[in-house]
Amino acid sequence: MLALSFWVLLLGGYQFYAWRNGLTPIEAGRVLVGFMGNGLVGALVFLAVYTVRPLIFFPASVLTVGAGFVFGPILGVVLTVIGSNASAMVAYLAGRYFGEGLVRSEGVVRRYTRRLRENSFETVLTMRFVFLPYDLVNYLAGFLRIAPFPFILATALGSIPGTVAFVLLGASLETDFAAGTIGFDPRVLAASALIFALGIAASWYFKRRERRRTESPRDI
Repeated sequence: MLALSFWVLLLGGYQFYAWRNGLTPIEAGRVLVGFMGNGLVGALVFLAVYTVRPLIFFPASVLTVGAGFVFGPILGVVLTVIGSNASAMVAYLAGRYFGEGLVRSEGVVRRYTRRLRENSFETVLTMRFVFLPYDLVNYLAGFLRIAPFPFILATALGSIPGTVAFVLLGASLETDFAAGTIGFDPRVLAASALIFALGIAASWYFKRRERRRTESPRDI
């Protein structure tokens, strides 16, 4: 109901505002970008939406790329790191509230359940690096009631490569609202691609290490 109410208000509010002011979608986008990127209020609105994002099913990738486009690379990374960690804690607390009875020890969950309880920091860090679904990890950590400090520290460190890459992707966008054209800054785009490639390499390394750990006799 919370998610449905949010999307009804968001889409309904957009339609009403655009109709009332006679704006096309491109003009409405220009107004929104101008509002979000102009001062403290826009940054606070962004952080609020990012924080409650797991409860309203708002895609994290859209917000992360949008942060780079609206706020630029430096402030975009700072706001995204704060927002993503706040949203991770929201999902973690929701998981703790609903309890561990919802966890089924099968498949991937079974592989990580014992290790999350015994070695929370390294396991969460590995799960971030191998690109397991972001909110799934958050809820699972809450279900298992692991300590919050190692969870949030591993989340902050493990999410940095992906965060920086996607923020830089957004920062590389060069949009001319008047002409309705979109371009890219090749240097910023190249930096985004490089960091993303490094993140993929780290993911490959951790997946190989995870595979070896899984096949080890100690884990059988």
